[in-house]
Parts: sequence; structure tokens; C-alpha cells
Amino acid sequence: MLRTNQAFLSYFDELYTNQKGREEVVLKSFSRDENILIQDQLPSKVMLIKEGIAKCYLTEENAKEYIVEFLGSGEILGEVELIKNINCLCSVKAVSEVTVYETSISYFKSLIKNDLALNHLLLDSFAQRIINTSSRASYQQLYTVEHTLTQLLNMQAKQGIQISKEDMASYLGITLRSLNRILKDLK
Repeated sequence: MLRTNQAFLSYFDELYTNQKGREEVVLKSFSRDENILIQDQLPSKVMLIKEGIAKCYLTEENAKEYIVEFLGSGEILGEVELIKNINCLCSVKAVSEVTVYETSISYFKSLIKNDLALNHLLLDSFAQRIINTSSRASYQQLYTVEHTLTQLLNMQAKQGIQISKEDMASYLGITLRSLNRILKDLK
């Protein structure tokens, strides 16, 4: 439900701390509801979430949003687009105050070429995404929307964040009307 990657966060913490004035990795902050990446636009940086929570979502041709994941500390953004040289597959927006490590595409490409540790982290991240996607698909087949909504509400309380009803419905793949009906029944 909330994806994090402590190993990737530690890697970027170390990169940031050990850069000795070169400023290849910088900190950038985003306010709640601020766009971090925009679907179909070319990313100008690769980022890694240091703190906060963001939502990763697709906007379909009919303008409906589908939230793929909620992302937390250690989740990398823009690396797939860099590797494939494509526009952003999804939009990413801050759900809370978000701080990211940001690096240029050229610096990240040089790290990919020269740093085996980064390559291992990327492979692990890609494998974890495949596992998460298949697990979520099977989970949605096995459990009711009410069960998933309960978990989403628990995550919201645990993280101390406010997720809008529209975002909850988008994550669950249901209409706002259906969500309101389920929330009423849960009370």
C-alpha cells in the first residue's frame, strides 16, 4: 500500500553526504498537492523520495485517474523514463510535504555506467515492482473492496496523512459514489 525502499534511501543519503561541494545531488521540497512528475512530459531530473508521501497515478483518456501506488521514503522517480528515453509514464503528486534527492540525468547515467551498487539497487527495485504489481492484482481478486479500504484507512491513520475521498476511490478503482456507500456501510 505504501512503498518504501530503505536501501535506496541509504544509498542516496551517502551520495548526498559525500559529494564534497560538487552538488550533483540536491534536496528539493514539494508542498502537498504539488506535481513532482507529470504524465507524458519528459522528466528533467531523477529523484528519490527522502521524506513524505506521494501518489503515483495514471490519467486515462477519459480524464479518470487511477492511483497505481503511494510512494514513501526511498522510492525512485524518473529512472525508467531515463533508461528507456521516454516521457513520464505516470504523474506523481505530493500527498504530504515531500522532500526529494534530485540529480541530473547526465549524473545519474554516469552512476549507472560506473556504480555496480546502484545497478543492484535498480534491479532490486524493478523486481520488487513486478512482485508488488502481481500481488496487488491477485489481492484485488481475492479480497473485497471493503477489506482494501479498511487497510487504506489504517495506513492513513498510521502515517498521519489525509487522503481525499477522490484519491481513495482512484486507488480502489471505484466511483466516488461507490466509495461513499461503502464508507457508510463500514460505520
